[in-house]
Formats: sequence, structure tokens, C-alpha cells
Amino acid sequence: MPARDRYHENVKNALIKDGWTITDDPFHLKWGKRDMYVDLGAEKLIAAEKEGQQIAVEIKTFRSVSDMTALEHALGQYLAYRSVMTRTNPDRVLYLAVRDEVSRWLQLNIR
Repeated sequence: MPARDRYHENVKNALIKDGWTITDDPFHLKWGKRDMYVDLGAEKLIAAEKEGQQIAVEIKTFRSVSDMTALEHALGQYLAYRSVMTRTNPDRVLYLAVRDEVSRWLQLNIR
């Protein structure tokens, strides 16, 4: 299993405070003989609709020497996980969690 990112517990606690139930830490994906681990899996009951909403969250710290190398790695991982999840967990939405300053720097809305 991969090492946890620096902000793993912060993201996990923020999800819990927002009403999410952490279901997987980490969320295991399997594609053929390959095992992959998204940092967190969570679900939230939406009372108005009486059905659950499921997410997976990949957490990235961006502590590399090169921000571009870190971005390439993060996006590559995100796209690989999303590709597998659309086939194995189509109801689960994948998010990429980064610090606010990184998000502003990237100016991307990844979903």
C-alpha cells in the first residue's frame, strides 16, 4: 500500500465534518492483476433523495522539486483511477484533493 500524503488526515477529517462516512481508507481498485489504491472512499446519505452519494478522493501534496512533475504525476494517477472506476464503480465520483494554493495555481476544475 502507498504511503499517505501529508494532508491525508486533514482531508479525512474535513469529509467527516461535512457529513461523509469514510468507507475505505484506502479505497482499493483492481483491474486485472493490477491493484490500485485511491486515498479515501466515502459515502453520504442524501435525505431528500433517500439514496447515497459515493465518492473517492485522491490526495496530493505537491512536494516535488518540480510543480510540473508533481502535476503530471497527479493527473496521470487521477486519469488512471477514473478510467478504472468508470468500469468498476460507475456510481462513485472521483475527486483530486490539493491545497487551496495549488488549486489556484493550477486554475483547473478537475472532476
